[in-house]
Formats: sequence, C-alpha cells, structure tokens
Amino acid sequence: MDDLLFIFVLIIIYLIAAIPSGVILSRLMGSEDVRQKGSGNIGATNVYRVVGKLAGILTLIGDTMKGFLPLLAYKSWLAPTPTQLGVACAIAIIGHCYPVYLKFRGGKGVATALGIFLVLSPQAVLVVLVVFVITVAASRYISLGSVLAAMSAPLLILMLNHPQPIFLATLFIAMLVIWRHRTNIRRLLDGSENRFKV
Repeated sequence: MDDLLFIFVLIIIYLIAAIPSGVILSRLMGSEDVRQKGSGNIGATNVYRVVGKLAGILTLIGDTMKGFLPLLAYKSWLAPTPTQLGVACAIAIIGHCYPVYLKFRGGKGVATALGIFLVLSPQAVLVVLVVFVITVAASRYISLGSVLAAMSAPLLILMLNHPQPIFLATLFIAMLVIWRHRTNIRRLLDGSENRFKV
C-alpha cells in the first residue's frame, strides 16, 4: 500500500474512532454534558448511570462500531499487511481515548477495543466476553471486568497464533485500557469503587 494512502487511512480511522458517542447521545437525549456528571467519563457505564439505560446501550453500540466498522472496511477493501493492520488498530484506540474533538480527553477504551478485537479475532472475543461477564456477575464491578478482559486479550491472541504485529497491537490496546482504568484500580484496592446496578 502506498505510504500516502496508508497515512490517509490512519487519519480517517482516528477521526472516526474519536467521535464521542456518549457526549453526542446524551445531548440528543436531553441530558446535560455527561462529562460534568457521575464519574465524568464519556463511556457507556457513566452514560447509563447519568442519562439512562437506552443511552448507555446506544453508547456501547456506538463506541464498539467506531472501532469495528472502519477497521473492517480497511481490512476488507485494502488488504493491509499485519503490521499495517496492527498500526491501524492502535490508532483507533488512541482516537477513542484521546479524541481531538474533546481536547484529547476521551473514554477508557473498552467498547472500542471490543470492536477492534472483533475484526482481529472473533474467537478471542468470545473468551474475553466470558471473562468480562463472569467477573461483573460475581463482583458487580464493571471496571474489574474490563481490566481482566483487557489482560486476557493479548494472551488469547498469542495462543491463537496470530501474527506478531497483531499480538503487539493487542498488547498495546490492553495496556492502554488498563492505564485508563488506573483510578478505578485505586478505588478497587481501597474499597471505594462503585458497583454496577441494573
């Protein structure tokens, strides 16, 4: 692939992944800026708590799709090498976590990572989702489920013998998701983290 085309694709992927689904949906549904309420995060969990169940579900779908659709299109239409696809995946998660539209203050990356992993390895996603669901069901901590799911993803990619660039991209995404949850991890350790209520 031509270098200029590759750079153009990366910019498009970043700009799509940077779309703040939670902020847009909360405003469309008549709520104030979700960044000023609850945990201040723009992700599905905070939107669910602040705006309501429907807004939370739609945010989850939106954040997942903005990781899934552009990468699926890239993979299907332009046949990138594993290295090019890995770089594109890293750019997508950076777009969500550090969106230019919100002065680079974005979400924690879980739903967008899910969309990315659906493109990279649907088999791994099944196991990651099981880890997440079991953890949340047992503990009622969304953050703990997210962190453990993120930790499991690179191991699964490695076990499934994906190319090294894909493993490295998955490792980068997992590390970024865990880093974005650092305050949650501190609250989990001191017992002050909020439990999820349906």
